[in-house]
Amino acid sequence: MEEKLSVLITGGNAGIGYYIAKSLLKEGHTVNIVDIETENIEKLSEEYENVFGYKCDLREEEEINDAVEKIIRKDKKIDVLFNNACVCIFNSIENKSVEEIKEEFDVNYFGYLRMIKAVLPYMMKEGKGIIHNMSSGVGITGFPGISGYSSTKGAIEALTKSLSLEFRKTDICINVMHPPLTRTKSSGPLGVPLQMMEDPEKVGEKLAGKIMSTKKIVCPDIKTRISIFFTIHFPYSLGKLLSVMTEKADKK
Repeated sequence: MEEKLSVLITGGNAGIGYYIAKSLLKEGHTVNIVDIETENIEKLSEEYENVFGYKCDLREEEEINDAVEKIIRKDKKIDVLFNNACVCIFNSIENKSVEEIKEEFDVNYFGYLRMIKAVLPYMMKEGKGIIHNMSSGVGITGFPGISGYSSTKGAIEALTKSLSLEFRKTDICINVMHPPLTRTKSSGPLGVPLQMMEDPEKVGEKLAGKIMSTKKIVCPDIKTRISIFFTIHFPYSLGKLLSVMTEKADKK
């Protein structure tokens, strides 16, 4: 009989996180979702008994600790954490304030870090656990107009590598998940042609299927894995190519 897991997803009210949650619920896992918005989570709870929503701002350490403590009291453990929440403010650097970039970091980097620090003591007590940090190819290549967001994802790449080394002698795995360019709210302003982006439901379902993966880099499919391979090895070339393709699409 397959073990039913206690899963925590940040930013699961919409987009990829929502569809990861929905797919895991179908498998019978207990899914706990933290988000500043909970409308879609409430709708899910009408269909599934094993979903629990917590209104939580990742910028607030107290709210994070409170949500995690409630989950532990209920489930006694957290097997898997999907750090998925994000803020992406699209604007050129000359028109973007430092405060806006700080906001992106507060959620996309420090929010992940706060959640990791809240969950880790319980995983260490259990002697096992998996933490998937959602990354992005633009954290490697860069992309015009989202310098703040790209920087947060580059920081997540470095944080994850460091923590995976810290915990390499344990059964706690900390890795990055790399979805392809996906049609989500945060990617809308990029100007990338829709045909170049994937459906969030399909991406979420595929990533949910990788829930127990302990690979250093987790991708939903072979196509994305190949893309990330070239992204890692040719970051400047791939970044320039995507930027040029987007500019041409905008002109059309």
